[in-house]
Amino acid sequence: MQLFDVLRRPLITEKYSGQQAQGKYTFEVARTTTKVQIKQAVEKAFKVHVTAVNVLTVAGKNRRRGRMLIPARPWKKAIVTLKPGDKIEIFEGSQV
Repeated sequence: MQLFDVLRRPLITEKYSGQQAQGKYTFEVARTTTKVQIKQAVEKAFKVHVTAVNVLTVAGKNRRRGRMLIPARPWKKAIVTLKPGDKIEIFEGSQV
């Protein structure tokens, strides 16, 4: 799997912005990736040192189309903890 196949997009919400002070960053990742692949992709893309990777599978919610309920696809997110002193600049410069 390629680097850009592993990391889909960063998740920037109020909850995850608060975790950035602790050195934790959150990404949406491909469903078939492992913790080792996520760690390698983050280290290579942002040139930082990763100490831990936590992975969660988020269940898809039901969406309504008229009278029908259509389930959305489940997706996977990863919370990456960096070595103290490291930062990812893409998160620091964004203003929501």
